[in-house]
Amino acid sequence: MMTTGIIVLGALVLFLIFWITTYNSLVKFRNWVEESWAQIDVQLKRRFDLIPNLVETVKGYAKHEQETLSKVVELRNQMGKPNLNRAEQMEVNDQLSGALKNLFALREAYPDLKANENFKMLQEELTQTENKIAYSRQLYNNTVMKYNTKIQTVPTNIIAGFHKFDRRDMLEASHEERQNVQVKF
Repeated sequence: MMTTGIIVLGALVLFLIFWITTYNSLVKFRNWVEESWAQIDVQLKRRFDLIPNLVETVKGYAKHEQETLSKVVELRNQMGKPNLNRAEQMEVNDQLSGALKNLFALREAYPDLKANENFKMLQEELTQTENKIAYSRQLYNNTVMKYNTKIQTVPTNIIAGFHKFDRRDMLEASHEERQNVQVKF
């Protein structure tokens, strides 16, 4: 009689330990997802802060390129809206990357701009930031994949479902980025 009680108590303690450690590992993975998103956010903020300096530098040289400059400023302002969800934020981010490519293409049409040290420095900083955004997106997707796998596998999925750990979406390439590049000579 006493041994059965000890066995049941031991099984209950082992189950409780398993539940707690599994729950804690799920919290750790969820926090890693949030931290990896925060890294993307940091790089987007860095780019957000660099854009006005770049636009002002280009304005002095490319007075006829107001449409390109306006598009960059408009998209930058959209990135600053606080109510964007992650998908919307990344969509605007992709559009802004395209607009910045157009802005950098202006340097070929304006030799004085191409020689401007401030423009070169800003372009280099933005290029580095774009690379960091790309790396952060990869890290985020990797972290989300591990988290989603964790919450979908047995027996962790039972605890994840009980505590409402939700699946997260990975970041995907935009429609424009998926198109074949046409190289013409």
